[in-house]
Amino acid sequence: MTRIINHFADISGQYDAAFVDLWGCMHNGIEALPDAVAAMQTYRAAGGIVVLVTNSPRPWDSVARQINGFGVPDDAWDAIATSGDSARAAMFRGIVGEKIWFMGESPRDDDFFKPLKIIDDPVNIQKVPLDEAEGIVCCGPFDPLADVAVNRPEFLYAKTKGLKLLCANPDIIVDRGEVREWCAGALAALYTEMGGESLYFGKPHPPIYDLARRRLGALTNAPSDPRIVAIGDGIGTDILGGMQEDIDTLFISGGLAAQETKTDRDPDTDALTAYLDAEKMSATYTIGQLR
Repeated sequence: MTRIINHFADISGQYDAAFVDLWGCMHNGIEALPDAVAAMQTYRAAGGIVVLVTNSPRPWDSVARQINGFGVPDDAWDAIATSGDSARAAMFRGIVGEKIWFMGESPRDDDFFKPLKIIDDPVNIQKVPLDEAEGIVCCGPFDPLADVAVNRPEFLYAKTKGLKLLCANPDIIVDRGEVREWCAGALAALYTEMGGESLYFGKPHPPIYDLARRRLGALTNAPSDPRIVAIGDGIGTDILGGMQEDIDTLFISGGLAAQETKTDRDPDTDALTAYLDAEKMSATYTIGQLR
C-alpha cells in the first residue's frame, strides 16, 4: 500500500538524490510549478541532489534553456538526463541506419540532430522521404492534437520494408496547460501494434536510468552508493521505471492521473488505491502535487 505524504520534506532526508520528472511535476508545459521548485531548492539546500530525468526528445542543454524560460531556476536542479540524449547517441551509432524518415515538429525538434561529441566516428544521418529511408526517428507527431491513427498508411509501408522506429520520447500523452497532447510513445505503440519494431530510450526503459546515474556520478558531491527516489506523475513511465530499477518512487497523483485519483490538493484514498490496483503498480509514496 502506498503511503500518502503531505510534503516531499516528510521523506527527503532518507535519500541522497532524487530522479525528478519535469512535465507534470516541475512545470505544466507552460510555466513552472512554484511549490515544486521550492521543494527542490529546499532539498538541495539540505544536501540533496536533484537529477531531472525527462522523456523530452531534446538534448539536456536545450531542456535547460526551455525550463529556465518556464521559470524553473538553475538552483532547483543539479543535472539533467533526457531520453533525447540517450536516443541521439543510439541514432549516431547507426541503430536505425543513416537515411532516416523523421517524425516531429520543426524547428522545435531540430536540436535532436545536433552533433554529439561523445560518439566516435558517428554515422552521417540524412533526413529523407519515407520511400528512401532505412529507419524512422520519431520525436513526436507532426500534429500533437491529431489522432495518431492518421499515420497508419505510412506505418504499414514502413513495416512492410522492415524499418525500425527509434522512439525519442516514450510518453504517450502530456498535458500542456489544460490541453492534452499525443507524444512519440503513442506513435511507437501504434507501430508496434501493427507489427513494426520500436526502440525505446526513455522512461521506463533502462538506457535513460543508466544515463541519469552517470550524470549523478559525475557530480563532485555525489556519494558512491546513493539512496535514490524517483518522482513523477507517469504511472507507466516514472513509477514503472523506478520499480524496475529497484528504487523507491513518489507518485504525483495530481498530474496525468488527477481525474482517476480524484486529486485536488490530495488524492482520494479509495480512488488512488483503485487506480494503482488497476495499473498493477505499487508506488512507495504518493503526493497530490510535488511540494
